[in-house]
Order: sequence, then structure tokens, then C-alpha cells
Amino acid sequence: MKSFVSVALASVVLAAPLAAQQTSPSPQCPPGTVSGLGVPDKERATQDACQKAVDLFKYLAPQLATALAGGAPTLGQGGSLGGIGHFSVGIRVNGVFGDIPQVQDVPLSAQGAQASTYPTESQIIPLPTADVAIGLFSGIPLGVTSVGGIDLLVSASYLPNFEADNIKVEVDGSSIKFGYGARLGLLEESLLVPGVSFSYLRRDLPKVNITARTAGDSLQVRDLDIETTSWRIMASKSFFMFGIAAGGGKDRYESSTIISARTAARTIPPIPAQTAGPIDIKQKLSRTNLFLDLSFNLPFFKVVGEIGQVSGGDIETFNQFEGSKADDSRTYGSIGIRFGF
Repeated sequence: MKSFVSVALASVVLAAPLAAQQTSPSPQCPPGTVSGLGVPDKERATQDACQKAVDLFKYLAPQLATALAGGAPTLGQGGSLGGIGHFSVGIRVNGVFGDIPQVQDVPLSAQGAQASTYPTESQIIPLPTADVAIGLFSGIPLGVTSVGGIDLLVSASYLPNFEADNIKVEVDGSSIKFGYGARLGLLEESLLVPGVSFSYLRRDLPKVNITARTAGDSLQVRDLDIETTSWRIMASKSFFMFGIAAGGGKDRYESSTIISARTAARTIPPIPAQTAGPIDIKQKLSRTNLFLDLSFNLPFFKVVGEIGQVSGGDIETFNQFEGSKADDSRTYGSIGIRFGF
């Protein structure tokens, strides 16, 4: 089955030779970053492709990272599990209410970097993940609750190879990437007390190489790597058939890739095919994350829905996108099932 996030990654690459965002004082791809022929005009022929690739990466990488990180480390579970012999297994789909640039509407310039404004289309960017929690320590009894319980957290994201519409996505290594973390129970849930915990979790996407070709131009993204680390404080309480949970914390996104672009020969002015790059791009972003979970409790499992929002951080780009900036707040949602003991 084709991965939803493969389509989103493909959009990143297809847009890069043709797309962009918010104005900064100067482009990040000066003429010296492209391979020219010693003639100034020709040295600028791939500068626009290079700059638009950089901006597109900055624009879409945070959206993919939000889809990966989500909110609760374990949907609907605010406290620790209760020690050895207790576990939880969940499958979910996170979806970010994102924006995808309509790259076909703006041509590349062969006269150096040109600040452009691109229309965007609202689209949900989803990513399926799996989560496992294993109880390690039950904690220290304290009245009707206990404190200090410890759980091991493991997650997995899946990204297959994908090819369609002049886009080729190839996973570099395994299509499954595991994440890891831990949860410290501040209060274990009981009849009178909600479950409260602090958790830390790292989630990464599998590393991929992507090639896109359009209108005679081509772009290659190599070693695209998106890593997220998150800490959460979360509380939850079950009420027979239903449960509620809420929490918040901080996310840190670290993204990197190597971009190269090749533009087809132009007749006006007469410029032969040119190559830009390779350009190493890295981006770090810290965001605040707040979320709310509602669960429906069935005999052997729970159905859980989540709504959340991330905000904060600063991202500058040379080009512009209609509707939103790269560092605007983003709303996301999750739906999943969880069972355990």
C-alpha cells in the first residue's frame, strides 16, 4: 500500500525546482553555489531552482515533522502502566492540516533568484505509526495512588518505496524506523486520582532519496532525514465508557538533506543545461505542543481521537506562499486504537 507520507515527500521534491515562501534580505543560493561557465548570466541560470528548493524544504519539513511527532506518546494514557506485566499497544494515524504549494503555476527564472509567491492548497498530511508501552516499575505507594512508576516507550513509523508521476522515492535502508523513550509516572490513575506523567520520546522518519523530473528540469534530494524529540506532561481520567486526557510540552525538529538541481537548456537567452549544487541544508525548529484526547472504552481496547496544535519557532525564506508561513501554527489530529493490560 502506498504510504500517505510518501505522497507528501513527493510533493516536496516536485515543488522544489518550481516553488517557495517569506521574504528574507537575500537568497541563500548566491551565484557562486551553482556550476556556471564563467559568464555571469549563465552562472545565475540555476540559482532560482536552487533557492526554491531550499525554501520548499524549509516550508514542508516542519509539517512532516508534526505529522511524525503527534501529541500523546500513548493515545489516551496519562499515567504510568503499573509495573512489570502491564503493557499497551496502539496503532494510530496522525494528520496535519497542512498546505501544499501549487508548483505548476510558477515557472523558474534563468536570470538568478527571483522572489515568487506561490498559491497553496489545504491538505491533510497523514502518517501511520505504532506505539508500544511496557511497564518496568510500579512506583511507590502513596495513599490511593503511587508515584514514580516507569514505562519503556517504543514507536515505529513506516515508509515504503514509491514511484509515480515522474517522482521516485527510495528508502535508504529499512522502511521501518523505530523510536524510543520513557515515561515517569507522577500519579498513577485510581478511582479518585487522575493519571499524571512526564515522558520523553524520539521519533524519526526512515531516510530517503527522492528524484523528480518536470518540464525538462530535474531535482534530486539525497539523505532526507527528519528527526523529532518531544517531552510531554500529560494527565488522564477514565469514566466507565469514556475517558479524557490532556497535555502539552515541547517538540524539537531536526531536518537535513542534500539538494541538487539540473535545469534544461533555454533558448531565450541561449543558456545550455546547467547543474546546481549539491547544497547541504539543515533546519532546527522548537515548537510548543498542546493536545486533548477523548477515548471510547470497549471491553478489550479503546478507540481514541486527539486534536492538538503546535506553534512557535522562526523560519525565514526568500520566496512567499499564499495563506501561511513556514513558521505558522499548525493544527493536527490523530485517530487510533489501543489495547493492553
